[in-house]
Amino acid sequence: MSDRAVLLEPDDLFRIPDGDHYELIDGVPVWKNTGARADEIRGLLITHLLTFVRDRKLGRVFGAKTGYVCFPNSPKRVRRPGGSFVAKGRLPGDKAPEGYIEIAPDLAIEVVMPDDLYEDIAAKVADYRAAKVRLIWVVDPDTKTVLVRRLDGTCAELGDAGELSGEDVIPGFTCKVAELFV
Repeated sequence: MSDRAVLLEPDDLFRIPDGDHYELIDGVPVWKNTGARADEIRGLLITHLLTFVRDRKLGRVFGAKTGYVCFPNSPKRVRRPGGSFVAKGRLPGDKAPEGYIEIAPDLAIEVVMPDDLYEDIAAKVADYRAAKVRLIWVVDPDTKTVLVRRLDGTCAELGDAGELSGEDVIPGFTCKVAELFV
């Protein structure tokens, strides 16, 4: 009997119970925490995004169960951002695939949970940046802030009085940060 853990492939998550609640980090399944407050914030933000994007036919908006396998040098990695956007024309046939998305999203959203470790959030942001995600929003319900990370390495922290912007990724999109924390 071997003490070595069996490493999973991304498609193995489709075959395990509640596999859509896991991320895969170097072949090891990691439960993706969630809760009502984070889910409400994700829902509000995705609703704003979806309405804006659909009305203008700018691309596709995805929720927290959508997995991405687009990480350089990490074929056994699946990340499931709390929300994401892929610009029109980037998906094959401009349609959502049946399984994972194999290209980096243009926008990735993470909502911090109370038991999330800083290192885990930083690792997700590093993965998104390595995959060339153009815009990353890290929403922190406890501090009522949003950390905005850009592909060029710049970042900003927005408080309650701030306004999220789609910048050049989703031109014209805005959402008041305070609206996320009702």
